[in-house]
Amino acid sequence: MQARIASKKKLIQYIKKIDAETKDLLDKTMEQINKNLEFLFPKMFGGGQAELVLLEEDILISGMAIEARLPGKKTMSIQSLSGGEKSMAAATLIFAFFLLNPAPFCLLDEVDAALDDSNATKLSTLVVELSKKTQFIFITHNKISMEIADQLIGVTMREPGVSRIVSVDIESALSLTEKDSVQLV
Repeated sequence: MQARIASKKKLIQYIKKIDAETKDLLDKTMEQINKNLEFLFPKMFGGGQAELVLLEEDILISGMAIEARLPGKKTMSIQSLSGGEKSMAAATLIFAFFLLNPAPFCLLDEVDAALDDSNATKLSTLVVELSKKTQFIFITHNKISMEIADQLIGVTMREPGVSRIVSVDIESALSLTEKDSVQLV
């Protein structure tokens, strides 16, 4: 019986120790994410700020929300933003997490679908900056987003049900264009 009580006490101590270490790690991670947001959000929105906040006191059971203050506006929850603003804020948060532990590549699937040209340009500019350390695979229909690519791979369908892959190396295509223009002069 006493061995059982002692085991239970040890188990409770271990759980408290794990909880304390987990809280510390989560606090440090959240602090770093907020530093990353402090750096990234103004780049994406041309100013303003965003913060990841806890919805409850205890980080182990709390949900999280992103609060944003767009340039010239008051602080609001992400639910109050327009569709394009939500996409931009979500991409910024993803990049803030991504900067914690960058991978060799990042796949973005139509993150620019809800963006107007101005915001697609801002997103593309940030992707170019982040691509210095990470290769991005960017699935898009947006011409502005395609302009930042070094390599384009498209899927065409000349006849129903028959897909064809088309690949263009932008650097090679530009050098061919430059040669053609030099010869024409």
